[in-house]
This record gives sequence, structure tokens and C-alpha cells, in this order.
Amino acid sequence: MRTALVIGTGLIGTSAALALAGRGVQVHLADHDADQARTAEALGAGTQGEPDGPVDLAIVAVPPAHVAPTVADALRRGLARGVLDVASVKGGPRRELEALGCDLTRYIGTHPMAGRERSGPLAATADLFEGRPWVLTPTGGTDIEVLNLALELVALCRAVPVVMEDEAHDRAVALVSHTPHLLSSMVAARLRDADETAVRLCGQGIRDVTRIAASDPAMWIDILSANPGPVADVLAAVAADLDETVRALRALQSADEAKRGHGAAGIEDVLRRGNAGRERVPGKHGAASAAYETVTVLIGDQPGELARIFADAGRAGVNIEDVRIEHTTGQQAGLIQLMVEPSAAPALTKALRERGWSIRQ
Repeated sequence: MRTALVIGTGLIGTSAALALAGRGVQVHLADHDADQARTAEALGAGTQGEPDGPVDLAIVAVPPAHVAPTVADALRRGLARGVLDVASVKGGPRRELEALGCDLTRYIGTHPMAGRERSGPLAATADLFEGRPWVLTPTGGTDIEVLNLALELVALCRAVPVVMEDEAHDRAVALVSHTPHLLSSMVAARLRDADETAVRLCGQGIRDVTRIAASDPAMWIDILSANPGPVADVLAAVAADLDETVRALRALQSADEAKRGHGAAGIEDVLRRGNAGRERVPGKHGAASAAYETVTVLIGDQPGELARIFADAGRAGVNIEDVRIEHTTGQQAGLIQLMVEPSAAPALTKALRERGWSIRQ
């Protein structure tokens, strides 16, 4: 791929443009928001100048509601040898394009499974897609050249290609992306009118659960409007679990021992099913989820502390598999959780203590 046209210079479009431009592809930028396009250009994502002729690949990075008309226009005008979109839903745009009578041999729907809570070109990074799944949804009529161009884009962005049918993709993202976002927002909404004393008790758990609730509501209305059925199906199943869990908790309040036992069994059931589901979430490098030992260390909130603790772990010959930081309320300190192989935890604990770190049990 030598040339590309990115239509839509938000987070995803600008990130793709930055990745391509950084690997020698001549990238042209287009956006109905001229300021946004100028910002992407200033970041080095490409040029707003129109290409002299058809480019190799047109990347449509607009909200789901605008994907079909934008793709149809690109196909009609012959802007590129191949056209793809990067929207988070796939079935709806494909059906709209069929209804418009478009020749879809030069089009393929795709979805990079990457993003951030922030939107717009200033949130974009060239490495946004590295190591992340990038779903491709070819049909029987997709031209092989277009599929190869899409695969080349994925490779240049250093993502991992995953081929799926578009309807299967939409059901999958409803489960692993769209519904979790709504649930995160629902939990975060409980905090809006909560007593300030309660909010000050927020720890890492509530931060983890509500992190994605900080995303742009307008963007998510577009996404959910394009995939309402599958999301509603997952939420209905969650609602059934919620009803059962509420009943189990009410039973735990009963003076009747049998009812309390039934309630405890109901809570244990949902927690164990949660354990089983969590174990299926892919772990490091996409492998099966691994059980790590956590070494928790008190760390000061000052420059160089993270570098120092990682260096001390390296000197001990221990590989840090994952890391989390929980900031301490009202203090310039925090707790850093170092996840390591269980066999390495004693050696790491001993080495860090010898180097003056305070280990929390």
C-alpha cells in the first residue's frame, strides 16, 4: 500500500493515519470538520490535499449512522481500489449498502478492537492498535484484492486480524464491549447523588468498574443506536441475574434459616459463574488467563519511583506480568500491585524488602 485516504479524523481515523504515515504511506485526510482535519494534519497524520487519483485504500472512520452513505459515496466516486470502514457495528451498514444497490466487491467491513475514553484527533496515537484484535468481515463477494489491502492495513497498524461474519461480530461486541459500557455507566450513575463521605471511600474496585463510563455519551448513542437488539438481549439476561440476586440478598435478611441458606446459595451461584466467565477472558498475549501472585508495595507519588521498583524487580530476575496502582486517599503515596508467577513471588518480596521497599500483606 502506497496511498490511503482517511475519511473522518477522530480518534480511530487519526490513529490509523498516524500509523500508516509513520510507515511510509502517503495519507490524505478528509473530514466535514475542517478544524479536526487540520489538527490531524498538524499531528503528522497526513495531508488535507486531495489525491491526484484513486488511492489504494479508503478508510471510512465516521460514526455508525454515517458509514453507509459515506462508503456509498466513496464507491460511487471511485476514490480508491478498496474501501473499508472501522465502525464498531457491521451488520447494519452492510444491509444499508445493499439497500442502496452498491457494488460491494470493493468494500469490506472492519472493526479494530481498540479505543480510549477520550475522543478526537488529539487523543490519537500511532500505536493504538498494536497487539489488538482487528475484525474483518468479508463476504463471499469481497474481492481478494480488497481483502489483501485490509490485511495490509492491519499489519501496518501492527494489529491482529480476526475474520468473522458481520452478525456474529455484532453479537460479540454487544457482549464484550457495548453492554459492559452501559453497566459501567449505570454503576457510575449511582455515584452522582451519593453522599460525599461515601464517594471519598472509592477504591480501585470502583475505579476499575467505572473507568469506561467517562467516554463521550454522544459517541455511544451512535454506537448503541446501530446495535440495539444484541445489546438488549445481553442486558435482558443480566437483568434476570439481577432479579435473582436481589431476591437472594433479601432472603439473606430473613430470620428463617432455610431462607438464608437459599439466599447464600443464590449469591454463591452468581459469584461462581462470574469466576468461570472471568477465567475465559484471554490473558497475556491472548493466551489462556493465568493465575498470578500479587506482591503489593507502598510507593511514593514522586518522580522515578516506578522506574526504581521495576529496576529492582529486574535485578531480582523477576518478570512483572501485570501491574496496577491504587492511589491512597489524602496521602502522596499509593499501593502498586505487581503480578508475577506464583513461584517468583517469594524471591521478589525478599529482594524488594532488602532494597527498602515496604511490602503490604
